[in-house]
Amino acid sequence: SEPFALRVVGNDMAPEFEDGHLVIIDPGGHVASGCYVVARQPSGMILRQLIGEGDAWRLHALDPSIVDVPLENGLADIVGVISQRAGTRRNQHKRYDV
Repeated sequence: SEPFALRVVGNDMAPEFEDGHLVIIDPGGHVASGCYVVARQPSGMILRQLIGEGDAWRLHALDPSIVDVPLENGLADIVGVISQRAGTRRNQHKRYDV
């Protein structure tokens, strides 16, 4: 469960995560409603904001034209929590685990 990096593809999560940003995923990170996660879906892995409502969890894109996706297997579908973001400029660097 070592942290690993992925490159963001697409602008579904803009302006927080834009195409080309690098994100660090912590598989052992604290999962909570409102955090950003990478999750397994039938179509592949996706980066979304996790929203919890009672016992139900859904994945939310920041692009309002994209429909939220319910997590059928609950938190078992979460691969890891985003702990850092890096872009091409220093002002694009951000930590989420503090």
